[in-house]
Amino acid sequence: MGNIGIGELIIIFLIILVIFGAKRLPEIGQALGKAVYEFKKSMSGSQEGDKQSKKESESGKKG
Repeated sequence: MGNIGIGELIIIFLIILVIFGAKRLPEIGQALGKAVYEFKKSMSGSQEGDKQSKKESESGKKG
């Protein structure tokens, strides 16, 4: 039941096209792309920050 095929994707795209119109679709796609990029950037940044804070805490304990 959770599988989405090509037919379902086409129907979803057509519904979105009717709701927002062809002129707004590139704007929506660009905004969605920026949101995904920022999310990935913040997730990788938090992981790097965790590694950095572990190194700092370990060096503080030794010294």
